[in-house]
Parts: sequence; structure tokens; C-alpha cells
Amino acid sequence: MEEFTILGNKNENKLSPDELSALALAFVGDGVFDLFIRTKIVGSGKKVRDLHKEAVDYVKASAQAEILKALEPELTSRESDIVRNARNAKVNTIPKHADIMDYHYSTAFEALLGYLFLSGQTERLYKILNMAFDYRNEKIKA
Repeated sequence: MEEFTILGNKNENKLSPDELSALALAFVGDGVFDLFIRTKIVGSGKKVRDLHKEAVDYVKASAQAEILKALEPELTSRESDIVRNARNAKVNTIPKHADIMDYHYSTAFEALLGYLFLSGQTERLYKILNMAFDYRNEKIKA
């Protein structure tokens, strides 16, 4: 499956990602990444409960933190700025099963995805998403 699309990705509301907080970008990016992973694994023939477990291996905070650390050398200066800003954002809650540093890095990764999605940079978004999937897939299989 090479193509990844989301209904309504033309940004009809003309939201400027530069006007949104890092946490708002992460909110969007979380949905983008979750949907991407689900569409990548859904055709495997596995049962839904097994698909859910597999998806969690990709989208949990520790996995996203690891992905971002691996991809950081590939980021543009603008993307690095978004990541740095989001990584330093003040968060009010942290999930029970997440390390604080992993959570900050995962928030930064999601903010990057949200920014790319909302700014219409779909080609770059697909590249980052596929690099993330391939990186994590190799880690899971190792």
C-alpha cells in the first residue's frame, strides 16, 4: 500500500499550522499517524485484536520517541524547529505507561506530522511516515 490519503485533507478551513500550538499540531499528528499505521497493517489477514496490538507497537510513546530520534538527521531546519518547539511544550498530563522524555519526543513527532499534514506537504508527510514505518518495522522484527 503506497498511497495514504485522508478525507478532507485539502484544509478547507484554511487553518494555518503556524498559528496553532505545538500541542494542537500533535493532536492532529496523532490521528494522522494512527490512521497511517492502521491502513498499513489492516490487509495482513490478522484478527482485529491482533491488529490493535500491532498498531500499539508503532504508536506508543516510546516507539514514536525512538522513531523521531532516528529520523532527526533527515529533518529540514524548519522541521527541526517544529520538533524542538513541541518537545519543549508544557504538557499537563502524561499517560501512565509513558516515560516523561519519551512522551515529550512522541509529542514532537506527532506535532511534525500535524504540521506537514496541515501545511499540505503531503509528499514530505508520506516520506516521513514511510521512513517511520520502515524503521519501526525493522525494530519489531529484530
